[in-house]
Amino acid sequence: MKELFSFLPAPFDLVAACLVIGVIVVSFVAATASIFVWLERKVSGRMQDRLGPTRLGLFGLPQMVADAIKLLVKEDTAPDVADKFLFKLAPYLAFCASFVAFVSLPFGKDVVGNNLDVAAFFILAVLSSEVFGVVLAGYASGSKWSLFGGIREAAQVVSYEVPRSMCVLIPVIVAGTLNLNTIGQQQAGFFWQWHLFHDPFTFVAFFIFFIVATASCKRAPFDLAEAESELVAGFHTEYSGLRWSFFFMAEYASMFAVSGAAAILFLGGWHSGLLPWEPSEHLGYFGHALNVLVFIGKGWFLVFLMMWMRWSLPRLRIDQVMMTCLKYFLPISCVLLLGVCVWELYVPSAVGSVWRYACAFVCLAFVLGLAFRLLTAPLTMPRGELPGAWAGVATPLMKAK
Repeated sequence: MKELFSFLPAPFDLVAACLVIGVIVVSFVAATASIFVWLERKVSGRMQDRLGPTRLGLFGLPQMVADAIKLLVKEDTAPDVADKFLFKLAPYLAFCASFVAFVSLPFGKDVVGNNLDVAAFFILAVLSSEVFGVVLAGYASGSKWSLFGGIREAAQVVSYEVPRSMCVLIPVIVAGTLNLNTIGQQQAGFFWQWHLFHDPFTFVAFFIFFIVATASCKRAPFDLAEAESELVAGFHTEYSGLRWSFFFMAEYASMFAVSGAAAILFLGGWHSGLLPWEPSEHLGYFGHALNVLVFIGKGWFLVFLMMWMRWSLPRLRIDQVMMTCLKYFLPISCVLLLGVCVWELYVPSAVGSVWRYACAFVCLAFVLGLAFRLLTAPLTMPRGELPGAWAGVATPLMKAK
């Protein structure tokens, strides 16, 4: 980006590049957060058969507009016992942590704000600093429920950072670099070139990374920092209006950031997996646009899976959350890290190629079979019968027949 303003003298070229990158990133984060709010309502509405989100206006879009207006005009208050300065600072600190991660996240080949050689761990480091805003919000609110939520988040994030970082190390060892732009370029070509299919350890590491990344974003079933059933609303209990929305913009931005990192590290980055070459090298600007769309699509799909988990699984207790990390995810990630090192050193390339193709085509067959099942499944069930896993189970109406 700095090269676009090379006609300006230093340091104005750097300032101009930073301003342009900042405007682009903030606009993308705000637009993405708005879309995720709408998608969250639609997903929960479909899964829980809520009439409002599924039928309100054109595709439920008026509800998103109503939410935005409500947050903008709602009174911004602070408790009398709160530390006013820290209370007002906390949401912006949390948002900035999520915002900075996008600076080094490549959306395509060389489509990145700052192409860092250590981008993989830079993103993890800045996303982890969101916890400072959360803890500060809980402490500054002057409420014991908010403080409990902030301390829970600190314990959870610090614990889940360890297996998350170790899972990131696994594709980094395969790629031999921490540069996300380089890692993405290494996976050009068909989908079996993705790091997901490189060996059994990277395959399992993707799922572990996705779960611990969901926990690091304090998403259900790991949302013990908010836990409205026991902490009122957790660390943001005392917030309202625009400052309250900054916390959720930070959460949705973090969800896309970790999903984008997962896409680059494991799922081929901006490559569709259907072309044998790099689109930007053969199609010019159209290829770059195609890369960006593919990358955003992968990120949004992983965010959708996070929403799916939220509305499908019950919330864990805080002791279960910590035990799951320290007793299961941490040892598993250690084994995966050791295994990928052994694989890289001692397993012949021919064995690796057999695994890569076999795993890729088995996964493809599974996805196609699942898609066929979904497309051929009836949209409605006869009266008195249940769909899905409950199909064939006798109901009172079926017994009456």
